Amino acid sequence: MPVFTYSGTNAAGTKISGERIAESKQSLTMALRRERVNPTTIKEKGREFALPTLGRGKVPTKDLAIFFRQFSVMIDAGLPLVQCLEILAANQENMTFQKTLTGVRTSIEGGSTLANAMRQYPKVFDDLTTNMIEAGETGGILDTILQRLASYVEKAVKLRSAVKSALIYPCSVIGIAVLIVAGLLKFVVPIFANLFVGLGVALPLPTRIVMKLSEIVGSFWWIGLGGLVALFFGIRQLRKDPRGRLWTDRMLLKMPVMGMLLRKIAVARFTRTMGTLITSGVPILEGLAITARTSGNAVLEQALMKVRKSIEEGRTIVDPLKECGVFPNMVTQMIGVGEATGAMDAMLQKIADFYEDDVDAATKDLLTLLEPMMIAFLGVAVGGIVISLYMPLFSMIAKLSGG
Repeated sequence: MPVFTYSGTNAAGTKISGERIAESKQSLTMALRRERVNPTTIKEKGREFALPTLGRGKVPTKDLAIFFRQFSVMIDAGLPLVQCLEILAANQENMTFQKTLTGVRTSIEGGSTLANAMRQYPKVFDDLTTNMIEAGETGGILDTILQRLASYVEKAVKLRSAVKSALIYPCSVIGIAVLIVAGLLKFVVPIFANLFVGLGVALPLPTRIVMKLSEIVGSFWWIGLGGLVALFFGIRQLRKDPRGRLWTDRMLLKMPVMGMLLRKIAVARFTRTMGTLITSGVPILEGLAITARTSGNAVLEQALMKVRKSIEEGRTIVDPLKECGVFPNMVTQMIGVGEATGAMDAMLQKIADFYEDDVDAATKDLLTLLEPMMIAFLGVAVGGIVISLYMPLFSMIAKLSGG
């Protein structure tokens, strides 16, 4: 058998290296991981293999939903946990997810629980997932928890698709309009400008404005491009700062039409996440902390952390929810009824169903409203330039016809 040299880190985070005899690189990798060693490089007969870091790549949310659904069916059918993970990993087309599931299986073979094994890959399995899995393992209802996770992720995918459809269409139309207008001003208008100078005709005001814009675009286009790049990276840096993220999220929620839609999306996500966690047996304080971290909105995150602090002080959940000013009265009243009757999890799920349907309807209405507006904007922008260029020609034709 070949000889391998390896380097990596142990469970304590200490760098280690050594030399082993093994059948293959894969078998040595699995043996090291069973010993809680995370190998980074393995060298065989002068060749070095860089091992990919597990859980660092992109795993689509749809893949996670399918994984949870299939996992729950296998557990319900009585298959051992390790065998389930082995089958699911072998059937994954996404290599990152396949390696992640293989690592989870290896950790379980080494004596770890499923929740702790998943916690090693936070970029694939978030706090919500691992806490629900832990609750399922403790209560002996792992198959039920996996079904709830699958339903939760599927509904999250649907909600995200609604948001994307609401944002992508207007942004795409505006982007296409800007590119077309810039192309006309940069390449087409100068041709007409040279023609008008050669003819020596008097130019109407709209034509002079378009020609001046063409000169500005031709001479200073790089300023506009640089401004867009600077704006993009500026917003990105602003979002990295907690105060900047809070400010931008607050401004988004105050937008005339989109702000109301984003508020409904935030409420739907909060109630769905919180309801799923409480139903799965996660304590309410821990559930609020997880929901705040996974909310995707800094304003909602701040409000939920204040709610959590108030509950720690002995207050009910309703009063701090009302005081934060993020949630509509209907939502806080329904949560209050659920808290009083001991059915908060069911009430949260009903609110989530209502708001998800409301978001879907609001998105369709918004797209119906924006479609004619975007078409009109594109027509006015492009048509205005074309008409302004032909106005001098129409004047010349009218004079020649009159002469």
